[in-house]
Amino acid sequence: MRTQQITSANATEQIKRLYETAFPADEQIPWHDLMRLVEEMSLDFTAYYDGETFIGFTIVYPRPSFNWYWYFAVREDLRGEGYGQQILTQLIEHYKGQSCVLDMESPNQVCENQVQRKRRHAFYLRNGFRATHIYRSFGDIEMTVMMMGEGTFTQQDWDDIVAELKEHWWMEL
Repeated sequence: MRTQQITSANATEQIKRLYETAFPADEQIPWHDLMRLVEEMSLDFTAYYDGETFIGFTIVYPRPSFNWYWYFAVREDLRGEGYGQQILTQLIEHYKGQSCVLDMESPNQVCENQVQRKRRHAFYLRNGFRATHIYRSFGDIEMTVMMMGEGTFTQQDWDDIVAELKEHWWMEL
C-alpha cells in the first residue's frame, strides 16, 4: 500500500469528497478550515493507495503524551475488503511504542447505524485499543474514547485537546 502526505496544496477533490461523505456533518470541520489546520497544527494527513487507486485517508494529531487518531476513512465501495485493517496496521506501526487515542461514535447509542458502530468498535478492540470510560457528546452524537498503549486517558486529556483545537478553530455545537 502506497501512502502520500496530504497538504492543502495537494489535497484532491476525491479526498475531500470522502471526508464529506464518510463522517456525519456534526463531526466535520469545514474543509477550508481543515486544510488550514493541517498546516497550522502539523497534522499527519495521509492518503492511502492500492497502486493508483485511492483507498482512504487518516488524520492524526501528534502530541507529546499521545497521538490522537482524529479521522480515519475508507471509500464506501471498498469497505469490507481488508483495506481498513491494512491502513490501521500501517498506522499502528508508524506510531509504534507511542500511546494513541481515538474517539468514535458510541456503539451503545440507539441510532440508525448502531450495527456499523458496533462493528467499528469491535475492529478497534481486536487491534489493541481499549475503553477509557471517557464519553463526550457533539450535538446528538455520543462519542466514546478508546486508547492503545501505555498510560491512561482522562477527562483532563480531553479538555487539553479541545483547548489546543480552540486555539486554531472552533465551532459552537
